Amino acid sequence: MGISEGATGQAKRLADAVDLRDFLDTAGTLTLADRRTLVEQALVLIEQNYAHLPLKIAMYAVNPVQRLRLLALRLSRQTAATADPEPRFHAELSEIFHSVRDLHTNYLLPQPYASKVAYLPFLIEECHEDGRPRYLVTRLVEGFSAPGLEPGAEVTHWNGTPIGAAVDANAARYAGGNPAARHSRGLQSLTIRPLVIHLPPGESWVTLGYLGRDGIARELREPWRVTDNPPPFVDAGALTEAAVSQGLDLGTDAISRALRMLYVPRTLTAEIVDATGTDAPGADLPTSMPAFFKARAVDTPSGTFGHIRVFTFNTNDPGAFVGEFVRLAGLLPRNGLVVDVRGNGGGHIHAAEFLLQTLTPHRITPEPTQFVTTPLNVRICAQHEENPTGQIDLGPWCPSMNQALEIGAVHSAGFAITPEAGANAIGQCYHGPVVLITDARCYSATDIFAAGFQDHGIGPVLGVDDNTGAGGANVWTHELLKLLLELPSPAPGSPYRPLPGGAGMRVSVRRTLRVHELAGTPVEDLGVRPGHRHRLTRRDILAGNQDLLDRAGELLAALPARRLDVRVAGAADELTLRTGLLDRADVYLDGRPRLTVDLTQETVTVTVPGLAAAQVVRVEGFQSGRLVAARTLRP
Repeated sequence: MGISEGATGQAKRLADAVDLRDFLDTAGTLTLADRRTLVEQALVLIEQNYAHLPLKIAMYAVNPVQRLRLLALRLSRQTAATADPEPRFHAELSEIFHSVRDLHTNYLLPQPYASKVAYLPFLIEECHEDGRPRYLVTRLVEGFSAPGLEPGAEVTHWNGTPIGAAVDANAARYAGGNPAARHSRGLQSLTIRPLVIHLPPGESWVTLGYLGRDGIARELREPWRVTDNPPPFVDAGALTEAAVSQGLDLGTDAISRALRMLYVPRTLTAEIVDATGTDAPGADLPTSMPAFFKARAVDTPSGTFGHIRVFTFNTNDPGAFVGEFVRLAGLLPRNGLVVDVRGNGGGHIHAAEFLLQTLTPHRITPEPTQFVTTPLNVRICAQHEENPTGQIDLGPWCPSMNQALEIGAVHSAGFAITPEAGANAIGQCYHGPVVLITDARCYSATDIFAAGFQDHGIGPVLGVDDNTGAGGANVWTHELLKLLLELPSPAPGSPYRPLPGGAGMRVSVRRTLRVHELAGTPVEDLGVRPGHRHRLTRRDILAGNQDLLDRAGELLAALPARRLDVRVAGAADELTLRTGLLDRADVYLDGRPRLTVDLTQETVTVTVPGLAAAQVVRVEGFQSGRLVAARTLRP
């Protein structure tokens, strides 16, 4: 299900790293015809497939279509002898894609850039002290050292520029959909850049000014290094459920893989480990999916609570993903759970929306999605109206797409990507209160998860930034779009052409909308605003997020910790219920009501006629007439 390598793979990648200057000497193989093909294909995606084009033109006063046409015109006038240097072409095409501020819609550089990551051997993170931001070194690559440069050293200057100004200047280069997202990505990309989506650094080395923990001010000149990045978990160009249902910030995902390779290589393995676990505070629970989850019990002044970090939703198997989350949550304290999705760039939309049901007694309504109603999108939907490949059913969107010309609709009707039955098949598994922690690097499927968490009223949202990354779309690659017009048999006149040199492109193809009180509101650019705000402290970034978790603990302690355990008793047609903070339980067999019982004690055994023959047993728990807990069994 994932990457199978660890410290050995890390050692090889670091040993094979080369200086940026040496790497760039090997790059640059596109012909003038290759460049023309790339611009032509970019025009197809932006003009015919891009779901957010009307929104972006309105919000940012940009015109990527006209810019691509002008670039195509200039290329048509160039010869091999007069063509611009290749890095300049990459920079211009990348900047056109960046102009729409959409991390789903990207130009992906060709080989040799595509599989590489440029990095500096230290990580810098931001905290706040005395009302102002500070930038601290938090990690060093194994084997690297410099005088006074250790976790806790404060970075003051970057190539002679005050560090805050350097972060702001770097942030302006990246496509975040709001100021918090741009700032966060500007900081992150100071030290690590996956070259599939980021242009190589403009400088061969960095001069770092810093104040060591010994109080001595120093400077370090450190060259950029380039090595192979671990491969992604999902092949986004294949016609699979995972690729078709993808909602992923590729940059954050690639950076996440690179960070694990550089600093925590043990998480690059997906091997099964002992899963018995412990709920001792501070001890990580063993997991079969260390690249996806980190779970532990944490002590706070408000009590001991569970904490699950969800690093990514980018899985090929949403069922196994949710199953492991449920298993981990079941080993943690019942009185409160912190679900922490900071830095999660998204992945499989099904995995994100399937997870919501495990935390609430209420039925989950997956987010609806819409195509932009262009002739090319109409063709794609028509070719897959009857799901001829068994992988993608676009039938629900077809009537509104066909009607759009008559009524002048810009977008199709909205339908969910996630099957509603799957989003409600398991039901609630954790009955204590839940707090969700977000940041500005939460994107795409993680935005969808955070929006669903908030829209369904599952619990408080605690943000370390003012907003999530605000990525509201299902993203398809150029390779996948090309494939969709070739299956089950090639459509005549397809506009898609193979991309040269191993280059790639991605586009937001279906935009997502929120549900319930915010029904119809786009997620794109608006994101999810937290109800509670916490600025990271020095103690957070150097000592395991302790102040952040203390704040989450305060929120959890103020909420009721309910309990609803259900098991089939020894006798036929008997259920035993063990409850807390509930005054009534309703029992349903195969969707039909069978019994209501008043709960006057913690444990009660009831007879439910027909229980032995039931396929699905659902027990709903109430307090003062309000549904507050549920449990689903499949005997």
